[in-house]
Amino acid sequence: MSENKTRNNDRFWKNLRGLGRWFVPGLGVKRWFLLVLLGITLLGVGLAIFLLDLYRTDSTNPILLTILSYASLRFLPRVLRVVVFAGLGIGLVAYGIWQLNRSLLRPYLRPGRAVVEDLENFRRRERGPRIVAIGGGHGLATLLRGLKAYTRNLTAVVTVADDGGSSGRLRESFGILPPGDIRNCLAALSNDEQMLTQLFQYRFSGAGNLDGHSFGNLFITALAEITGSFESAIAESGKVLSVGGRVLPSTLHNVKLVADMQLPHSLNQVRVEGESRIPQMQGRVQRVWLEPNDASAYPPVIRALLNADMIVVGPGSLYTSLLPNLLVHDLLGALRASRALKVYVSNIATQKGETDLYSCHDHVRVLEEHVGDRLFDVVLCNDNYTGKLLDDSQWVQVDEKSLADGRVRCADLADAGYPWRHDSKKLADVLMSILAERTAPLE
Repeated sequence: MSENKTRNNDRFWKNLRGLGRWFVPGLGVKRWFLLVLLGITLLGVGLAIFLLDLYRTDSTNPILLTILSYASLRFLPRVLRVVVFAGLGIGLVAYGIWQLNRSLLRPYLRPGRAVVEDLENFRRRERGPRIVAIGGGHGLATLLRGLKAYTRNLTAVVTVADDGGSSGRLRESFGILPPGDIRNCLAALSNDEQMLTQLFQYRFSGAGNLDGHSFGNLFITALAEITGSFESAIAESGKVLSVGGRVLPSTLHNVKLVADMQLPHSLNQVRVEGESRIPQMQGRVQRVWLEPNDASAYPPVIRALLNADMIVVGPGSLYTSLLPNLLVHDLLGALRASRALKVYVSNIATQKGETDLYSCHDHVRVLEEHVGDRLFDVVLCNDNYTGKLLDDSQWVQVDEKSLADGRVRCADLADAGYPWRHDSKKLADVLMSILAERTAPLE
């Protein structure tokens, strides 16, 4: 019996604390609650005037006099009557508004989540910093999955040089920009990565023309046909997935990634065309560029970079995900002109055919050889080398040259289950702490 009483008391105080959370600053609720309370107060004053007038004019009627006396609690002291009526009024208003909200929002509530929790989370992320993430592949999706817990003001800038797999086939068949990396980012930014997101990421297998295609790629392609533009298709896909942010292509031009590669045991260089072919070649990448090399950036990307609080480049494939974005000349110009904090996130493990035996310093060196020196304010590297990597990978070590660079920051960023990947929460936590250090007022 005592356990039930304790449980009921705990539930009562928990509900009372939950009710108080509706009045914390920033939720945009108090103003409307006070407006409702004012309206009810005015209604109550009008009713009181009517009752007083009725009470005075019909004071000779003993039945009406008795009813009005009990209804107005006249048998209680005046101060106590005010307290009782005010308390009952406020309680009924609060309870009515609470139940009305529950009724209206019931179709949109998540099991086990209070409305006030979702509202607090939404308002907090709505006021979050403006962050632009540049890259492609699974690395960018991992980064976005962590950052979306802190802000809704997210812009993902994705390469459109992909020409392999499902994206390459759709690009060749329909003449659209490759949707694969964009699909991954939309899924990562979705507010609810459940059934709809799983459907968006579903990949067909078996015989036939659909083999290897993902549903999301086909969906974006269909929307591009319906809306008449690739950028409109991305926007509509974001609405379907309830995306907390934006995903933008770095350029709307049909660009191709080209590389000069040095063959093993030879001084000769070969030209390799196509993003998907570069990692497959037996050789070392010397230089990459875009054709055409004068492709203009997508204008919303320029605006996002110039208005950003922080710009994050990486993680992702050095030559085939990061550089294809940075090689868009006016995008690079906006990146340099931006006053945002610029962070490069180095990969945890090397990639076969691209960055074999590369250290963290080597990654930064290659980037700066292509786009110029001192582009980044911070270079973020992983220093957790525990766990087993894939057979064809090595750790991207923080060597002496890296440590000599004052921009380098080291942290444990590895996913415990997949140590060659970044942990989205660890990465986002470190990035937000770096941003907080920069924006903190000087003492």
